[in-house]
Amino acid sequence: MLRLLLLGGILGCGAEQAAPLAFTMLQLTRVYKGNSMFRGNASLNGQLSHVLEGNNVTQVLPLEPPDAWARRQDEVITYLGNFRKLVMFFNKERPTDFTHHLCCHLGCRLYPNGTAQSFYEVTLNRTAFLSFHVPSATWERHWPGELPVAAFAQQQLMKYPITTQDLQYFLNTTCVSLLQAQSAQTGRVSSRSRTPLVLGLVLGSLGLLGMALGIFLCTGGSC
Repeated sequence: MLRLLLLGGILGCGAEQAAPLAFTMLQLTRVYKGNSMFRGNASLNGQLSHVLEGNNVTQVLPLEPPDAWARRQDEVITYLGNFRKLVMFFNKERPTDFTHHLCCHLGCRLYPNGTAQSFYEVTLNRTAFLSFHVPSATWERHWPGELPVAAFAQQQLMKYPITTQDLQYFLNTTCVSLLQAQSAQTGRVSSRSRTPLVLGLVLGSLGLLGMALGIFLCTGGSC
């Protein structure tokens, strides 16, 4: 029995050590009658690194120096303002009384054996909407039923390099490099990581959400 307990403890420790490092971002958008509300966060290896609430984005971990972070905040605030204007415009063109919830979840994982896995998933009204197939840099639709809105959104996203090649590069290279730097620092957050590109993708992810949501609102759910 003692041998079994010791073996179980060894296996348990091995399983814990095999847990991958991860960088993930979650961004939620709620739209109702042309009004937009934002929430989100990012985490690096289980530590909260950024928080988005309304018009405010906060850096929890010191990944960027104050001056660089101030510029990043201004970029986020500017984007959110533009997003709100776009949604208000769509709502004037095609008013809707429905509340829409759009969720974007993306990031990467680095395993102890050096392999990596990246992902990007979008849900609309809590239903799988689109996902990004990283190896081929292509968008895949998951929206059920006959409504063509997911197919139309997929077609639009495939037109722009920033939503295909650039996104693939971030998920395969930049995101993984961030975790490799984290691993090399033996658990300490590295200030030398490519943080500006990481935070740049926060803007990119919001841009994708804006495009998908704008398509849905503009078409009224029918293309």
